[in-house]
Amino acid sequence: MREPDTPPDGDGTDGAAPSSGGEKALNRARTLALRMLAHKPRTAAQLEAGLLRRGHEEEIVATVMDECTRAGLVDDAVFSRAWVSSRHHGRGLSRAALTRELRTRGVAEETVRDAVAELGDEEEAAAARALARRSLSGSRGRERETRVRRALGVLARKGYGGGLSYRIVREELESEGVDADLGEPPE
Repeated sequence: MREPDTPPDGDGTDGAAPSSGGEKALNRARTLALRMLAHKPRTAAQLEAGLLRRGHEEEIVATVMDECTRAGLVDDAVFSRAWVSSRHHGRGLSRAALTRELRTRGVAEETVRDAVAELGDEEEAAAARALARRSLSGSRGRERETRVRRALGVLARKGYGGGLSYRIVREELESEGVDADLGEPPE
């Protein structure tokens, strides 16, 4: 039987220690969080959403999130820097595309800016150039307009702007000895 001055959902310690039922729920949430993080790195927002989606109470989720953050298991700045490096070097994504991806993962705007700022203009242009070169080399023997359209499409899908894309495709065509008058890039 419960003591008269003990709240029905706790043990009278103002939430400092959950009841045995609360402790079980907390342990289930911790276990799930660790499984989720072991499967793949996640941002704080992704982890929190995953725990809430699986029916854990907000208080339990807040406790687990705090524990994971203090233990260094969730760090959006570290995640963002690793994401930018991996996706830029592995997939050739532009800063704009990387910014969109991090935002959709719930990373704070300042953290996104800091992570993406680590990519310089030269690095971005080099990645775009490698993509354009690969696209153009795979389309040799086709009409120039087709080659240009495909190369520009590749760059656009990776998030590169029109001005940079046109310049790089023109330069790559010129290096092949192909007439590279592409006209004006779209705004």
